[in-house]
Amino acid sequence: MPLQFCHPEAPHKKLRLPEWYISNLMLDRALDAIVRRVKKFDRNHDIPYLAGYSIDGKTIYIDRHMPRTLKVEGRDVDTDRFLILHEEVEKTLIDQLGLHYLHAHQIAARAEEAAVRAAGLRWRDYDRFMQKYVKRIGDERLRKVPHEVDRRPDRDEHDFDLLKRMSDAVEQGQSPKGIDRRQVKKTLEQHAPQLQAHFRKITKKRR
Repeated sequence: MPLQFCHPEAPHKKLRLPEWYISNLMLDRALDAIVRRVKKFDRNHDIPYLAGYSIDGKTIYIDRHMPRTLKVEGRDVDTDRFLILHEEVEKTLIDQLGLHYLHAHQIAARAEEAAVRAAGLRWRDYDRFMQKYVKRIGDERLRKVPHEVDRRPDRDEHDFDLLKRMSDAVEQGQSPKGIDRRQVKKTLEQHAPQLQAHFRKITKKRR
């Protein structure tokens, strides 16, 4: 369990604020609480998309080549804790609420962004730093992937890439012979919100 991300030198005294009050300090304390609850933390493998979780949710993985800190204005900031937050939130939403991966990912990404900003970092700088180390499916650097890692995120990313190609083919009138284009289009329209969110995310990463 990565206890080094907590603040052992600063006792967690009760804050004299309403319980509903939102502040950077309280968000940081909440992040500490999530990190402390990680049962097993693994940094010994190659992980698609930088970080992930085991199928049973008991292990959080971060890619073995990912630096542990980001240097910002003369200070070293622990970044593993932000990735842990993302993976824990995402996995919980999928397993406990039955959300689709891409829906859970959107919520987890916003929680991660809020934690990053609360730590005094610019999201743009943090995201640029992370993208340098991302390994995608088919990447030759993926040589040591754990068998226990949950592959649903990889599968869903692939599914939506396929849906995009199908959508483009329908729009261009290039669907295979015997395929009802109207039915395909109707099905794709049902997934339009997820598709739009997915490709907004990809576009943002490429900027």
